[in-house]
Amino acid sequence: MKYPLCRLLRPLRQRSLNLGCSMFAAALAACATTARATTFDLSTATVADIQAAMDKGALTSEKLVQLYLARIAAYDQQGPALNTIITLNPKALDEARALDAERKAKGPRSPLHGVVILVKDVYDTKDMPTSGGFAPMATSQPTRDSFVINRLRQGGAIILAKLNQSDWYGVGKNGGGTLKARVISPYNPNRSGGGSSSGTGAAMAAWFGTVGLGSDTTGSVIVPSTLNGLVGMCATHGLVSRTGMMWSAPRQESAGPMGRSVYDIAAMLDAMAGYDPADLCTQDGVGKIPAQSYTRFVKADGLKGARIGVLREMVRPGATHAEGVALFDQAVADMKKGGALVIDPVLTGIDLVQAQFTADTADYERATAIDKYLAGLPPTAPIRSVDEMIAKGGALVKPGIIETAKLRGKLDHLPELAAVYRQQDMLRAALTGLIEKYQLDVLVLPYRTAVPDDINHMPAETWQRADVRNHLASSTGMPTIIVPGGFWSGVGMPFGVQFLGKHFTEPTLLKVAAGYEAATQRRKSPASTPALPGETFTY
Repeated sequence: MKYPLCRLLRPLRQRSLNLGCSMFAAALAACATTARATTFDLSTATVADIQAAMDKGALTSEKLVQLYLARIAAYDQQGPALNTIITLNPKALDEARALDAERKAKGPRSPLHGVVILVKDVYDTKDMPTSGGFAPMATSQPTRDSFVINRLRQGGAIILAKLNQSDWYGVGKNGGGTLKARVISPYNPNRSGGGSSSGTGAAMAAWFGTVGLGSDTTGSVIVPSTLNGLVGMCATHGLVSRTGMMWSAPRQESAGPMGRSVYDIAAMLDAMAGYDPADLCTQDGVGKIPAQSYTRFVKADGLKGARIGVLREMVRPGATHAEGVALFDQAVADMKKGGALVIDPVLTGIDLVQAQFTADTADYERATAIDKYLAGLPPTAPIRSVDEMIAKGGALVKPGIIETAKLRGKLDHLPELAAVYRQQDMLRAALTGLIEKYQLDVLVLPYRTAVPDDINHMPAETWQRADVRNHLASSTGMPTIIVPGGFWSGVGMPFGVQFLGKHFTEPTLLKVAAGYEAATQRRKSPASTPALPGETFTY
């Protein structure tokens, strides 16, 4: 039987068509797979990014610890020699492997499962000494974790290292310690990277860990966060416990997260906030913690509709501050562009710059607070009282500790301390009233508008004085968050923008800060600690 040629060719055309369709479908699938590919970058990875990579099997906690250890080996004592580490956790890799096995068997405990935390050496850790950077306490080994460290570990976090700092009890040169020399800024080795949480600031800027812990008496979270291009937060006084933490002023001491994104700060706050019967200040936080995660308030459009008041009384005049004021004014303009309603200025009528310094309780409370901490250490601790510290430390001990030791037992009836408490209450009431008067979400101010100090020629009196810092949050117990806001020209040091809110308005602060972060993207990693092989991959 003869068939027309067209009938003979029809099956061939159909097979070709089917083959073409199959190839086209395969190409589409390949494109879709490529479109879904995710790039992981250790320098910018958030807690959420790390969890996503681990969920996909592209990353393990063990590998994450190895990546951070490689950076520490390359840059802490070598390269720029940042000098941030006092103690490395010798069991960190073992802990990481155990957490990887637990994730595989049961799933993650929390969003911090397998994440690496760096800790200022003022937090008690049951497996590593806690020195405060003070040489006579180099071997002081607590028997239990501080409240915050325990919370983080319960969530599956790994404490990788205890960090160097401005000496907690001793006199160190140019903001350094008696146990180790000063921390070096990864942005400029000749400029101050801030104190006292200087090790956390530099280590986080150089991404030696995922998130860090600092502590604050008069700006010691906000200062190094600013000068290292980080996000740092001090929550409302009473939201986070200080149990098991070295402190100098119970009225104003705070434990604060420091990181490279607002999201990571929110994730840390989820773990850190909570009631602790051993720290009665946390009674004030009961009922004030949102039922949902703090990360739910981190929104890229957080500036839209936000009412922001510019606290001009904290912006210094004069040529010394001209560039800093210009950077701050640019930040305010960016907030307007991002959709915020900015009220500029809002004024209390108080000399806030000076008032924040005369409202400092550490000059009265320091020795009593230190005695309380030291008494909680085991009998084997090298120092267990201020008297013993002075006897053993001699000339190393800060003069302020020696002076406040004379006030122990007198604080109950000390009119000067009562006056400072009243001033703190007055400042808080004035700032809260300002927020309420203008129906503001937050106040905004710069941490500082003077160029960061030349560490080699820094006058001693400027380390703590009013010319260089704003720490209203420390004096008032109000919550605050710092976000990168650019760089000073010439010295290459970061500039920070600070938001301040009413008590227990952390969700609002996080939302506004996240909006500003997303709208500006001012953070840049330091050139002195570049990426290493294996830190970026696609999955």
